Amino acid sequence: MGEVVGAGLIAHVPTIMLAKQQRLELNEGKEISLVPGLERLRAEVLDVLDYQTVIVLDSHWHTTVEFVVAAHPVRAGLFTSDELPRGMQRIPYDWRGDPELAHAIAAQADDQGTWITPIDDPCLPVHYATVNLWTYLGRGLDRQWISISNTAYTGDTEDFLRAGRAIGAAIAATDRKVVLIASGALSHTFWPLRELRAHEASDTTHIRTAQARAADTERIGWLQAGGHARVIDTMGEFLAVRPEARFAHYLMMVAALGGSAVTAPGRAFSDYENSIGTGQMHLWFDRPAAGWTGRAGQ
Repeated sequence: MGEVVGAGLIAHVPTIMLAKQQRLELNEGKEISLVPGLERLRAEVLDVLDYQTVIVLDSHWHTTVEFVVAAHPVRAGLFTSDELPRGMQRIPYDWRGDPELAHAIAAQADDQGTWITPIDDPCLPVHYATVNLWTYLGRGLDRQWISISNTAYTGDTEDFLRAGRAIGAAIAATDRKVVLIASGALSHTFWPLRELRAHEASDTTHIRTAQARAADTERIGWLQAGGHARVIDTMGEFLAVRPEARFAHYLMMVAALGGSAVTAPGRAFSDYENSIGTGQMHLWFDRPAAGWTGRAGQ
């Protein structure tokens, strides 16, 4: 039976792909904590864990009528972002996929009352919420990587939880040891363009609103204490500060682990930081000795 051996809510902001000197210029001469945080996460976790496959719950991959799971045997090429080509240009990527697990995830959709389609079209785009994190956490390790979309345009909290339960059930039904990465932010409202360049530093005083900063801080505290049920139960309140992708990346991750029954505490691998108004942080959840809830997806 398969298992999830670790999971993380991880920031993928474009700033991490800039040269160090550019990062320092944007941050009043100081390094943002997200970059050394990723380097430490790689060294302390991804380099030493026993796992075959990484599933990235990609908050930048928005679909409309179904969830989509990448089912390619290999994904390789050069990535230039249409959103920010100045900072993310011709980034090389090359990872093995896991078609068997992708199809297993899709096969669980009906039982969970949702829609998931495996796609292996070589022209299917990749997104920087996956590419950026593979660059730091996957390059050189020769693990399998899968991306899964979120139905950001039509989905809600229950839809994201159902998709996560399908992921958890598929993992449990296979022999895979899996790492889950919820790639995305907390609150996610940008400063207006004419004001934006005054708010590029990482200090949280630049978070778009005091309400967003307070909501993020509250949930970070809950997550560090293992209070996943409180995060799920208060999603209606959190949506008022516009978490990235309706927090689908986190909700799918936690549902795959067992939903409200999960009590794994989060380890901080960065500070809580601003990125042009949005709340960013790396939080890692180690697999408890007795498992997440006894069985992934239950």
